[in-house]
Amino acid sequence: MYAIIQTGGKQLKVEEGQTIYVEKLEVAEGDKVTFDEVILVGGDATKVGSPFVEGATVEATVEKHGRQKKVVTYRYLRRKNSSRKQGHRQPYTKLTINSINA
Repeated sequence: MYAIIQTGGKQLKVEEGQTIYVEKLEVAEGDKVTFDEVILVGGDATKVGSPFVEGATVEATVEKHGRQKKVVTYRYLRRKNSSRKQGHRQPYTKLTINSINA
């Protein structure tokens, strides 16, 4: 059984026991998170929501919080003695999917 959930402005296909990385959630490590925005539940019988499947939830446990590798952007204007370097590290939350309830 699998499900497609929406979190952090993104849609993810998840299965039980899978580890995923999502945009940072304000939840402590070790706590459980429930996702109510389930777009599709697949398996023996597929349920498609419009926009979400009613009564379907996905439960996950927070493993850790962290920040991704640095992404460096560099802007350079030739002949103008102008350049700008900027770095960014996006925060994330690592989750383990416990169950899919449909």
